[in-house]
Amino acid sequence: MNTFPARLDHVVLATPDLATTVAEFARRTGVVPAPGGVHVELGTRNYLVGLGGCAYLEIIGPDPEQPAPSHARPFGVDGLASARTITWAISPPDLDAAVAAARARGYDTGDVREMSRRRPDGTLLRWRLTDGGSPHPSGLIPFLIDWGTTPHPSASDVPVSPLLALTATAPDPEEIRPLLSTLGTDLALTKGPAGFSFTVDTSNGPVTFT
Repeated sequence: MNTFPARLDHVVLATPDLATTVAEFARRTGVVPAPGGVHVELGTRNYLVGLGGCAYLEIIGPDPEQPAPSHARPFGVDGLASARTITWAISPPDLDAAVAAARARGYDTGDVREMSRRRPDGTLLRWRLTDGGSPHPSGLIPFLIDWGTTPHPSASDVPVSPLLALTATAPDPEEIRPLLSTLGTDLALTKGPAGFSFTVDTSNGPVTFT
């Protein structure tokens, strides 16, 4: 199976300490992630690294310059003890049609909602994504995203560390594969405790994050 999933948009590396994780990524790869921007009122900000093609890595964590939100921050960053690859996103050609098709085949992607992020230069980016619905608790089933007329993050001036592989383990891979097929994508899966691993190509050679 291809270890670069079909329709891959981005991989989410969540962390309770953004500065430390960004520095660790730079130390291991020689690539310094670029500031992405601030998720206003959500209490998070992110850093980005291109993965080649129209895909990127999002490193997301608490924003120390924002007050703590009244609700939990995205991707469960408040409950993490260390950085972890938490989930991934795909970008179907037609988001609404993909949601309808998945529901017709028995999988609820969740409702589509609007999101935004303000870049360091002040530009406000807007996009739509599925809110999770009844996601698999492992995070192995991707959420769906549509950037609309907003320039894709991979097209901005971000450093690139090409993705060599995105793989995962699951207690029952055969439970996951049909759901991925429903969304028109795939993921290299083996049996084991639920979790992700991705490998990027660097000047230091291949580097793997779990």
